[in-house]
This record gives sequence, C-alpha cells and structure tokens, in this order.
Amino acid sequence: MAVKSYYALLDLPPSASGDDIKKAFRQQIARYHPDKVQHLGKEFQDMAADRAAELTEAYRILSNDASRADYDRTLGAAPSAGSSPAAAPPPSQPPPPAPPPKAESSGTPGGRPASEAPGPSTGKSAFHEERASRDDYLRKATLNRFKHAVEAVGEYDSSSLKGFDIALVPKAKMFGRNKNPRLLGRYVSMVDGAAVADAWVQAGKWSPEETCVFLLGTGLASAGELAGAIAEQRKKTRGKVTLIPIDARDWGSYVPNDAPEIAKSLLARLKRGT
Repeated sequence: MAVKSYYALLDLPPSASGDDIKKAFRQQIARYHPDKVQHLGKEFQDMAADRAAELTEAYRILSNDASRADYDRTLGAAPSAGSSPAAAPPPSQPPPPAPPPKAESSGTPGGRPASEAPGPSTGKSAFHEERASRDDYLRKATLNRFKHAVEAVGEYDSSSLKGFDIALVPKAKMFGRNKNPRLLGRYVSMVDGAAVADAWVQAGKWSPEETCVFLLGTGLASAGELAGAIAEQRKKTRGKVTLIPIDARDWGSYVPNDAPEIAKSLLARLKRGT
C-alpha cells in the first residue's frame, strides 16, 4: 500500500499554512483520545492509538519549516507556505537528456498500453479508504452497543424500516396492550438539524403509534441547533414522535422531559455500558 502523506493524514492540501496544520491536528487527534474510544473494543482502541501516533508524527514534521521543506522535497511537491524554495540548478549546467522514444509495442504485461496502466494509489486515496474502514467499524460498534442495551431492557421484537439501522416493536402481551413506544435507531456521522429533520419525517411514515427515535453519531451540532430542529418538526407532526440525539463518543444525550420511561432506561444502560 502507498505510504500515507502527512498532508492526507491531516486532510489538508500541501499549501496549508502553519495555523491550518495546528488546527487540523487538534481536531483530528481529539477523535482518538483514549477517553473517546474506551467504550469500544480493543481492536478499535489499538487502531485509535496507531492513528494518534501517525497524526503526532505528521504534526511534528509539518509544524517545523525546515523538516517540512525536506519532507516536501521527498514528495516531489512544490514548496509549501513558509518553506524555502529548492535551489535552481546553475545556469551552466546542461539540461538532462531527453528520454528515448518508446517503442509502439511497449505496454503492460497484460498487453495494455503503458499510458492506460493504472498508477499507484495516492496517499490521500489510501487514507480515505482507511478512514472509511475505521468509520464503518465505529458504526458497527456503536450499533452493537445499542442493540445489547435494548436486549437488556427486553420487551421488544425486531422489525425493519427503510433508512434505519434498528427498528423494534413492543412485544405482544397475552392480556392487555403493551404501551411501550416503537423504537428506531439510526447512525449518522453528524447529528445536526438536517439529520433530525430527515429521521423525523421517515419515522412519522412508519406508524401513527408513539415512536421514539435514537439518532446516534460521533459528532453533534450545537444544543441550540438541535433544539430548534426538533421544535420545528414537532410543529409539523400530528403523531407522537420523540427524537433523542446521542453522542456515541461518550453516550451523552439530549433527553426531552416527556421522553418515555423505557427510553430513559435504555439511555442509562447505554451510558453504563451494560
């Protein structure tokens, strides 16, 4: 696999300023702090520790003008902001000889012309592939913990609803009616106003019965934005929908005062990890 570019690790272009590098490093490294991944399995904790070490090394190199200039030259990149340009060759130095013309029959071992042969993946694409793998693992770990909490609470049967990772209906009782709400769970990378609106609308289509939606993510918008989005959806909806934003990094949540008791019990179990 191609060596990951330090710029790609920080999700920055080679022209980034020193302040951009510092800001990106702080944002990235915060995601892998042990406190943020302690609720996940050892595999993800090890992955987070490795990534934190890579980010630290990238910042060490790129935050120093001299080491950054040396690093840029190894990449064959143009000099970055704040670094000295590479010295030009002496005027008397003859230009390098032109490469010999390629034979028309040259190509790859499979017969494909060399110009059509796939080049090596860039550090940035390799980084994005690894980040996608990490995000998928985090999604699975988050949903597994949610499922275990539901199983501990009990009283629910699995169902399905397009657009949601988890859909549960109250178990039927021999006598009487199970008054618990239906439960829906959806994992998103960022819980913001748009995610709230979409989940709310989709949940409202499921059933006129009371429904509780758990919107889980590793990033949360401000409390004001979330409160405003929820209030706006409540105005538009006749059915009883309760939406609870959850920060999967520490299992903190915004719980409305009228949330059903079983939702509060489920959130307590998520927080404890049991």
